Amino acid sequence: MSAAEIDPLTEEERESWPEEPIVALEKPFVDSRGRIQPLVDQMMRSAVMIESTAGSIRANHYHKTDWHYCYVIVGAIEYYHRPTGSDAPPEKLIVGEGQMVFTPPMVDHAMKFSEDTTFLTLSRNPRDQETYEADVVRVDMISTEGLTSWKPEDDAK
Repeated sequence: MSAAEIDPLTEEERESWPEEPIVALEKPFVDSRGRIQPLVDQMMRSAVMIESTAGSIRANHYHKTDWHYCYVIVGAIEYYHRPTGSDAPPEKLIVGEGQMVFTPPMVDHAMKFSEDTTFLTLSRNPRDQETYEADVVRVDMISTEGLTSWKPEDDAK
């Protein structure tokens, strides 16, 4: 799938999004074999596991059409968000182990990691580099001074 083939957002899709950034998870199914935790019941094209080292920053961008759920397996995310185009300071949320945060399109967001963290990202759009870069717009939402961050030009060096 190329970036030109991304489906437009539908009203039905928008209506299925959580109302708050921190997603209230369904009660897990538990029996003698263990536990099953439902996460997302939506059509998506990408599921990735991301490991972030303490002192790093991810995101500092927004997506034009993509949305994603981020479920923390180990560690914690300092999640910053605000509507795209806003000059207001971003709201900060702490997303801990076993919690999930949702980011719709057109929301500036950044993630800061004070500890090593592993999380799943479940996304609407494919995660190949061409599609991803066609949909993302980078912003300077939070300071990266003294922290490890990344920009596309870093790989060109």
